[in-house]
This record gives sequence, structure tokens and C-alpha cells, in this order.
Amino acid sequence: MADAREGSVRRTGGGALPRWARAVACVVAVLSVLVLALAGAARSTLLSRAFYQNVLDEQDSYERLYDEVLVDPASARAMRDLLGRIPVPAAQVTSNLKNVLPPATLRTLVDEQIGHVVAYMRGEEPVLGLTVDIKPVLTNIGSFAEIYLGDLVASVQGKPAPDFPAFVQGLSGALEDIAAGRRPDSLPELHLDESAAKSAADTLVDALHESVRPSLRPQVEAALATGDVASALAAVGPHLLGAESGRSSADLAAITDGGHWKIVPDLEAAGVDLGTVKNARSFTRLVLGVVQPVALLLGLAATALLAFTGPGTRTARLRTVGFALAVGGALTAAVCLLVRGAADDLMAEPAPGWPPSLNRLVDDLQHAAADSLGAVGLVTAAVPFLAGLLLVGGTLLYDRFAARRTAGWSARRRTGVAAAAGGLAVVVALAGSVLAPAVAGKEAKDLCLGSAALCDKRYDEVAYLATHNSMSTTQDRFIGPLHDPDIVAQLNAGARALLIDTYTWETPDEITERLQESDISPGMKEQITELVARANPPRPGLWLCHAVCRAGAIGLVETLRQIGDWLDEHPGDVVTLVVQDAITGERTRDAFHEAGLDRLLLTPDPDPAKPWPTLGELVRSDRRLVVFAEEADGPAPWYRNFYRYGMETPFAFKKPAEMSCVPHRGGADKRLFLLNHFITDAGGSRLDAAVVNSRRFILDRVHRCEAERGRPVNFAAVDFATIGDALGAVDALNDERTARR
Repeated sequence: MADAREGSVRRTGGGALPRWARAVACVVAVLSVLVLALAGAARSTLLSRAFYQNVLDEQDSYERLYDEVLVDPASARAMRDLLGRIPVPAAQVTSNLKNVLPPATLRTLVDEQIGHVVAYMRGEEPVLGLTVDIKPVLTNIGSFAEIYLGDLVASVQGKPAPDFPAFVQGLSGALEDIAAGRRPDSLPELHLDESAAKSAADTLVDALHESVRPSLRPQVEAALATGDVASALAAVGPHLLGAESGRSSADLAAITDGGHWKIVPDLEAAGVDLGTVKNARSFTRLVLGVVQPVALLLGLAATALLAFTGPGTRTARLRTVGFALAVGGALTAAVCLLVRGAADDLMAEPAPGWPPSLNRLVDDLQHAAADSLGAVGLVTAAVPFLAGLLLVGGTLLYDRFAARRTAGWSARRRTGVAAAAGGLAVVVALAGSVLAPAVAGKEAKDLCLGSAALCDKRYDEVAYLATHNSMSTTQDRFIGPLHDPDIVAQLNAGARALLIDTYTWETPDEITERLQESDISPGMKEQITELVARANPPRPGLWLCHAVCRAGAIGLVETLRQIGDWLDEHPGDVVTLVVQDAITGERTRDAFHEAGLDRLLLTPDPDPAKPWPTLGELVRSDRRLVVFAEEADGPAPWYRNFYRYGMETPFAFKKPAEMSCVPHRGGADKRLFLLNHFITDAGGSRLDAAVVNSRRFILDRVHRCEAERGRPVNFAAVDFATIGDALGAVDALNDERTARR
């Protein structure tokens, strides 16, 4: 009797609910699951700083800003207009952009704004305030200047170490005096000869408006004739700096408040609609503050009612809860799919005034965010759905087990299950013994530059991406850099030829020797020599520099070791160095020996007309480093003059339209062909790199030059190799050549 009463309790539960009440409880449970799942997905995406930063990282947003947006022709025009007010070449400003605003600083600034938006959406901040702290940018500019101007400032101040605050204060005072037409007392006199004085006067006067040139020229020329540079600058200052300086100061004061830039007014002035964010704030505060807590309480109450009240066994009531969870999860998944399908219609339209590259970036970010939001929603929906299925399946199995637990399994069934398991194990073992050797025993193929087909091509038949002045990078903080990543990162990004410049640090005697060959006046030569002796003390050792080591330098031997380590880690790659050598061949040989690279160096055939080995032969012999010099020819047998073996195009192009294929150094009939494919306009041009580094532009020029010379281009040397698709163009060239077996 006691067992019967216990079974009755299990079947009937602790009470009875009307059928309609249980139906309402089911609906409430399903809707509660839906609301809680969607709110959870929103909390971990739209209301999470990490979500936005992950989307930015997945789309390489920071690198694309430098390599695509800021070099977009539409952006370039605006930047040139903006930078035209600054007395520094635009190319110099844009090439150094990563030094004064590096990706790490940009990431920090963006993350701060994301934090403000998320806090506003959560209701933690009452007003949407986007404020950029520009002090880190100013700090980068200051530290960048101190690195390269420290010795010079110290020598001007006559101190062992520079006092930059005092220097900046004095410079600001002098500029204020010049802008107001006052003669600054801090500028020294420079004695110029007649020719130099006239040239300086022409430079100053030509910068003035035509209406004031005739009246000011005599005053400027008279001051410069006596070496009074301060008076000459004071004469032109009000016309060059006065109004512009005042307006720039006012603009800067209006934009920045104590080093902070308030973005919202500028966004609204530009026509950016922030209403969506404000409307979303009302929705998220309602959901998180009211709807989510209510849904949680109602869901718990409905689940408890379904589980502990009503007819049927306890497991049957739990199955009802499981069905409610599964339906709620499925409904959540359906809503997420519907929202993702409609997301394209909800995305912001491209702004007509923005550069196409910026619109592409924004569009990619919106789609990536929508995809990520949809994926998170589906994963969130899967939790209650799977939990519900497990609950339903578990209760069904429990009921079946309870019904048959007294019967037990027959001996035949146990034997059958054991036989099936054993047979499956035998099949797996046999299949493994047959297939594993077949997979493991496949003959390994050599890969050369990542391709098996290129192993059969001779060294002089293959195209290589080359980086011009490879050592001059923002990573190594060169002034006027020509690339962003350092040399190892360039190799990782696909460069297989490096054009580098070797130097010893310039001594005052070497600079004095150059001055003797110039037409500068004797008095000024003496002043410059004295200044250089104090400001630019030489550093021992061998360096990779771009013309002047003070503007950036990395150690030669250390860099060669890094190249050797990279080659050891990439046994199928071949690297070529073309050295603009300002050091002797003997010192170069010793540097390569000290770096431990003798084992990797290839010795070219003494006859430049002979065919080169194939890449496969170079890889198998592990002679995968080819080194040429622009001037030297030995004494090491592996160190040969490039122009005995190769030819090139000109390199002093100021505009993309000027790029030609006419012969330059090396003549027109050599086996190796170097295509100088970069713009030099007061330094490298990041903006022009976006044009000339495009895949189509490179391929068109390569095909044109190959047709004119009758030889394949081997080295496509570019600046800012991460901009455009120079590597894609080189890969396309190699695909063409391997297809022409």
C-alpha cells in the first residue's frame, strides 16, 4: 500500500493547475527564454567594449587606415590641402604619420571612445561625450623630436644635455616676435656671401603675396647682406605668419580644451546622425533595467509551476519544461536569423563626401559586426535549445529504464553489443593500418618561395618583391621612413629582395670635406663645422642608414643576423640583398662573417652571361642568400657588382605618369632586371604608393618594360610595400611564368 501511495504522488504531483494556466505558463517560459537570451547576446556584443575592438581587429582596421584610407586619392587631396599650410613637404608628414600617431596610440584613443559609447548605451553616462585626449600624440611628437634633435639643441644651448622645455619656449617666443614684425634677439647672425644672400632673399620674398613683394624685397636683401637674418624674418613675418598663425592658434584653442578634442560637435557639424545611438540608449536601458529582470522572475515562476504542479509524473512535467526551453531557444535562433537577414537594410549608407576607401572600411565593419552579432545570438540560442533537448531526452530515457529495469538484458543482447563493438574496433584498426602508411609515405615535395612549380625555375626567371631602402622604417623610427614594418616583418610579409644602404657614422671631418666642395661662404663653413662637431658626434660600428645616420640607423651586423635567423626558419626561401655601399668590400665581407652568414651565401658564376641555378638547386644546397653591391666588386667571391649581372630603370620619378622603362645603370642586355617602382618627391610618398603599388599598375608597367627590354623583370622595388598589392602583382607574374613551361 505504501508503494502504491508513493507512485500516486509521483504521478499526480503536488497540486492541480487548469489546462489554460499551464498553457500560459508555457508561453511565459518560452518568451522569458527568448528575452533573456536576446538580452544576454546584446550584453556581450552591443554593450561590450571587447566586441567592438574584436571587430576592428578582425578587419585590420588600424592598418587599413594607414595603408588604404589615408592614401586614397580622395583622402590624399584633402590631406594635401590641409598640409599645404604647413611649411614641410606633405610627403614628409604622411611618411612619418605612424611615428607621431602609431597604431598603439590610435588603438588607445579609439578604445576610449568605444568606452564612452558603451557607457552611454548602458545608462552609466548621462550624455554622449566623445573626447579624444591628444596629449599622447603630442608626447609622441616630442619624443620623436628629442631623439633626433637632442644633440643639436644641446649644442645650441651650450649644455651637456638638451633642455627641451626651454628650447620650445624660446622658439615660441621667437615665432611670436616674427609674426608681430619684431626682431627676435635669440637668432644669431649668419654671414652669407652675395650669392647665398640673394638666394635666401628670393626664397623669402617668393613666399609673399605679389602685392607686397616689391616693397619688402629691398629691406630683406639689405638685412641678409649684413647677416641679419632676424630682421629679414621680422620683415616678412606678419605677411607669412601673422594672420595664419593667429587663425591656427584660434582653431587649435577652439578644438582642443586643455589637450582634449571634443568630437561630437564636429560630427554633428559634418552631418553625422547620432540619433540612432540615442534611440538605442532608450531601448537598451528599458531592456536591461526593466524587461530583463521581469523576464527572469516570470521565467523562474513559470518554470516552477510547470515542474512542480499539474497532472502526470514528475518526469513528464520536466519534459514540459524541456520543451519550453527548446522552443524558446529555437525561437531565439529564428529571431537572430531574421535580424541578420534584415541587417543589410538597416546599415548606414556610405557618406558621399567620404573617401571610397573609408566607406569600404565602414561597410566591412558593419557587416563584420552583424555577422558576429548573429553568431553570438545563435550560440546563445543554442544553450537553452540543447538544454531543453537534453532534459526531454533524459526524462524519456529515465522512464524507459524505469519500465524495463526489472527485465534486464538477455545474454544474446549483451553478446551482440560486445561483438558489434569489437568488430568496429577491428575495422578501425585495419583501416588505420592501411591508410596511415599511405598518407605518411607520400613523397615530400620541395617548395621554393612557397611554390613547388618555382623550384624548376632559374633564379633569373623568377619575380621577387623588393623593398627600396628596406631599413628606413617607422618601426625603427627613421625620419622620412619608406616602410612601416621592420626588415624581418617585411620578409614575413613577402619581400624577398632588400635594397639596403651601408654606412659608417659621418664624422665632422667628412662633413667638412663636403663643405669645402660647396660654394658656401668661408665664415658660414666655419660655423657649420663647429656646430656639427658638437651636435653630431660619430658612433662606432657599421650601420644601415638612409643618407644621414642621424635621421635613423640600425646596426648592420645585428640586422644581418636577423636575416640569417629568418632564412633558417624558412628553408624554402631565397633572399637577395642589393647594397648601396658606402663602406669597403672588405668591411662588408667581415660583417657578413661576423653575422655567421658564410654558410648561406651563394657565389655567382664569374661569367654574368651564364644562366643561374634553379631555385630548387639553391634550396637543396642551402645557398639561399644572394648579395650584390652597387659600387664594390669583391673581394669576397660572393660579393659582386650588381650592374655586371643586372640592369635597372631610372628611379627619380616625381609622378606616376613619369615612370618609364628607359635603360639606366647596367645597360639594357643583362640577365637580371631591377624595376625601380617608387615615387621620390622630397622623400618617399605614401600617397603615391597607393597608386603605383596597385596590382594592375605594377603588372602593366612590368609587361611594358619586359617588352621593351626582352627580359623578364626580376625585382619589383617599391616603397611602402604594405600599401596596395605589390605582392599580389609579383605572385601573378610568377604564375604567368610557371604556366609557360
